[in-house]
Amino acid sequence: MASNLQSLNSNHLNYVIIVAGGSGSRMQSNLPKQFLLLNGKPVLMHTIEAFEQSAFKPGIILVLPEAYHTYWQQLIEEYSFTIPHQLVSGGETRFHSVKQGLDLITDTDALVAVQDAVRPLVSPAIIDDAYRCAAEHGTAVVAVKSRDSIRQVRDGKSVSLIRDEIYLVQTPQTFKASLLKKAYEQPFNSTFTDDASVVEQYGAEIKLTEGDHSNIKITFPEDIAIAELLLNKKPQL
Repeated sequence: MASNLQSLNSNHLNYVIIVAGGSGSRMQSNLPKQFLLLNGKPVLMHTIEAFEQSAFKPGIILVLPEAYHTYWQQLIEEYSFTIPHQLVSGGETRFHSVKQGLDLITDTDALVAVQDAVRPLVSPAIIDDAYRCAAEHGTAVVAVKSRDSIRQVRDGKSVSLIRDEIYLVQTPQTFKASLLKKAYEQPFNSTFTDDASVVEQYGAEIKLTEGDHSNIKITFPEDIAIAELLLNKKPQL
């Protein structure tokens, strides 16, 4: 299934850590959402395929709860899935899971993307733009401008915010490995909602790159239907 650690580190200049720690609770399913079928194939396989198609050809590290390693192996065989990847057990939180993946990367000159397993519609073009931005600036966080008016609740009262200044954050979030590793040496904090918040707390400036509103996160049951509609509209390679 997976390349071993030695070949993973020697054959790649770039990496992606795909974090698949979600449960199926909000999907009203006993099966974690990364394993649900999207156009007849598990969501997670679509996500891995997007990075395999990237011009940057990253080494793929999949962080998955240990309880599901055997099930993932069964899916690989069932769907004849052949894309090489390194499998590692997840941690207590997303923060700890990313740290587990980072431990496999010894090349501090590498670029490392971190991707939600349940964003299966991310395009190779978005991935490539993020790697290029990270190579130049050290950080690259995919985001889109809000299409809706935004209000914030302060002291029980709602306050209007300027929509053009509001960005909705997606993944991948891509960084120079040296920076990401140092940022993840910080103690865990509950305010760490994503990799950008960890790196920003460390003191680095976050650069945004353009995402796509179709790069949705599979969270609720209706998201599968929306993703299938969007996927079927994409031009076939």
